[in-house]
Amino acid sequence: MNDPTNLHALMQQMGRDAVAAQRVLAVATTQQRNQALLAMATALRLHEAAVLGANARDMDAAKAAGLNAAGLDRLRLDAARLAGIARGIEDITALPDPVGTVIADWTRPNGLHFQRVRVPLGVIGIIYESRPNVTADAGALCLKSANASILRGGSDSQHSSTAIHRCLVEGLRAAGLPDACIQLVPTTDRAAVGDMLAGLAGSIDVIVPRGGKSLIARVQQEARVPVIGHLEGICHVYVDRAANLEMARSIVLNAKLRRTGVCGAAETLLVDAAAERTHLAPLVRDLLDAGCEVRGDAAARAVDSRVVAATEEDWHTEYLDAIIAVKLVDGVDGAIEHIARYGSDHTESIVTDNAGAAERFLARVDSAIVLHNASTQFADGGEFGMGAEIGISTDRFHARGPVGVEQLTSYKYVVRGSGQVRP
Repeated sequence: MNDPTNLHALMQQMGRDAVAAQRVLAVATTQQRNQALLAMATALRLHEAAVLGANARDMDAAKAAGLNAAGLDRLRLDAARLAGIARGIEDITALPDPVGTVIADWTRPNGLHFQRVRVPLGVIGIIYESRPNVTADAGALCLKSANASILRGGSDSQHSSTAIHRCLVEGLRAAGLPDACIQLVPTTDRAAVGDMLAGLAGSIDVIVPRGGKSLIARVQQEARVPVIGHLEGICHVYVDRAANLEMARSIVLNAKLRRTGVCGAAETLLVDAAAERTHLAPLVRDLLDAGCEVRGDAAARAVDSRVVAATEEDWHTEYLDAIIAVKLVDGVDGAIEHIARYGSDHTESIVTDNAGAAERFLARVDSAIVLHNASTQFADGGEFGMGAEIGISTDRFHARGPVGVEQLTSYKYVVRGSGQVRP
């Protein structure tokens, strides 16, 4: 869409339609919203060939454009991944409805009865790159929490997202809900993002960005509405002197290489200096032998000639690729200090059999997710039992960690009296 006037008008209309649809959702029953979700999952399975065909077009274009392996992995759909998306929607259906939940209630001496009750945020704008599954995850999570959504996917996943969106709309219609409950911006024009960040004349209540540094920087600079942030995942695994070596080897390989392109992939391995002789060489060689590039400090380089010298920039880098930075640190306090300096407040893991060291790490590392003896790749809403997530928030206000249905609500106060007036 090359006419900026027409695009602006289209976006403003999408905003008005979303507000009207959210009013319908606000009074829709849990059963009706769940009916729509189940119908969406059914539609995804029924239209598998169409969705995978659309994804093949995106993949062909991405390969021709030279997208790297990690980017292609984020973009790719197959029958198993699509089935997983459908199951994720069904898992969301099975979650308790957060809307209307009474968080707290109390009665004052004057007889006034107070309740704090969960309510939808309203209209949520979601701006994301590459991952076509976000179209389904975000749309379904917003619907479950009675929020209307306006989705703007990346240009590289446009065909995939459009095909998935058609299935979501089919589900809405099956439940008698407006199409505008979940809208997909039908253009890759970047001006549409600007309109969303401006709030669509008050229609959008919150923006959720999910993408790379350039997208996040633009959102931070231009947003005129509240943002639930999803920044980069510079995730760490710290292997303590009291770590079980075989457990550490398994966790490190999984954390880095299970899927290198996800935000929960480990980007830095920290090893206790007291475990240099026993743990460093096996961990580094496992990674190298598995095809991972290792960028290390002097100790890591001494292990194997294949290790590349790490620079200061490596400790700041989210690779999203088969690359990891490795460094010796002075015990758990050294790991905590390194993470505080270089981390992005996303996800960190300690591997140790020392309960005291574990508790010190879990208490003092101020990231959204901290784990003990587990892979950072568990940084995922589905693994938390949330069905899915829009992203991992690294903010400290409103939502932190996986953003699921509960995190897409706010609350209001309901006060019931019997004629009280204030003296």
